[in-house]
Amino acid sequence: MRVTLLGTGDTTGTPTVGCDCDTCAAARARGVERTRFSVHVENERVDESLLIDFSPDFRYQFLRDEVSLPDAAVITHIHFDHLDGLGNVFRVLDSLEVYAADETDPKTGKSVAETVDDDYHYLDPLTVVPTSPLETVRICGLDVTLVPVDHPPLVCYGLSVEDPVTGAKLSITGDTSYDVPEASRDVLADADLLLADGIVPASLADYHPLGGRHEDADGVARTFGTKHMTREGALALAGELNADRTRLVHLAHFYPAEEAFAEPLAVDGEVYEL
Repeated sequence: MRVTLLGTGDTTGTPTVGCDCDTCAAARARGVERTRFSVHVENERVDESLLIDFSPDFRYQFLRDEVSLPDAAVITHIHFDHLDGLGNVFRVLDSLEVYAADETDPKTGKSVAETVDDDYHYLDPLTVVPTSPLETVRICGLDVTLVPVDHPPLVCYGLSVEDPVTGAKLSITGDTSYDVPEASRDVLADADLLLADGIVPASLADYHPLGGRHEDADGVARTFGTKHMTREGALALAGELNADRTRLVHLAHFYPAEEAFAEPLAVDGEVYEL
């Protein structure tokens, strides 16, 4: 299983358009970037690839990293930075199965699958496959399980991707606070590679209008506001999940420049062989 981190940034990416902060300047000077979130998983055994989330930067990411076009995809939730690249399949793919959760979101009155189907009804290549969370499905020769996480006010999902032949396992927390349900933690546990949402360091929680949440014994916030984990929260979760290796993703340009590119914060283009 070859995992390519196409997009490791948050909703604005790094460098952020129109921003001259020290972190964005450092990214430009280093020649690195964090575009909007997307992960490419290639199963070399069957010569097929799975795309997790359709970044608005889809075209640029695929040209830059020269990965194969997806044979199937998973959409974790309906925020634009994870979904709006889906229109790129027009005139690029002849067909594409898109897997998305079938649970009704109380906020929208529709499931993620229904929203994708409705919003992209004009895309003939698209076949939306409603998928039940916590039930494993075989996609591109890999066992994929969607797991509910905590990203209010919308439903959102993380996932595990496991090779049934080699046992290699990738887990992705999805956009989430630290309050990941126990049943979901069980599915995400013991991954060879964990991609964990760690949007900012905990020190910045004081600047959020809602502050921090889920403090540890030392009062360190593991959730920034209500929707995302802090760096410290993501690393705490990684330890509890017994991840062999962890990379932090969905990163904001608000990290101080001296911390923004330190381990284990990911940048675009990283490749892992599991």
